[in-house]
Amino acid sequence: MTQYERMAAGLIYDPGDPEIVKEQISFQDRLWEFNQLKPSQFDEKQKYLKEVFAECGEECFFELPLRANWGGHHVHMGDLVYANSNLTLVDDGHIYIGSKVMFGPNVTVATANHPIDAELRDRGLQYNKDVHIGNNVWIGAGAVIVPGVTIGDDAIIGAGSIVTKDIPANVVAVGNPCRVLREVGEHDREYFYKNEKIDWENLGQ
Repeated sequence: MTQYERMAAGLIYDPGDPEIVKEQISFQDRLWEFNQLKPSQFDEKQKYLKEVFAECGEECFFELPLRANWGGHHVHMGDLVYANSNLTLVDDGHIYIGSKVMFGPNVTVATANHPIDAELRDRGLQYNKDVHIGNNVWIGAGAVIVPGVTIGDDAIIGAGSIVTKDIPANVVAVGNPCRVLREVGEHDREYFYKNEKIDWENLGQ
């Protein structure tokens, strides 16, 4: 089994293997070019997302800069994904993102990890575990999602949270480590911030 095959299988492997580096560096070069685009270059941004990402739905938008180990090549996205600036995607493994997902600034989603054993780390070895983010998820500024985590549909991850375990659907989860604070419910249909009510009649369709 080659190092590339070991990487794809989620096994411990050498990320410095020449076959891996040759392919990875080509995507890093393209990402560098992507990050030089002007805010007004909408078509060029869409072209990058469609060509480089493993999957990219409709009307996805990324504020620059974007950081990604493989340029987003191992990222799968649905429709209407919005990412604020400085999103870091450690996409050595695969990252699956549903539709209508929002990332605050300075969020990190990591799939790569290193063995606890010092000898293996000293050899520069790593392994990857995929991350799954459901539909209509909001991830607050500065949150970190570690390898192997799944976040359910409609969940909200509070700013600065460190997500080390799976988060179920339809909850607000916060903290380090990130824990479920409460379920999303009727209160959230009435209030948008503390005791400030949502003026549904003025919001239109």
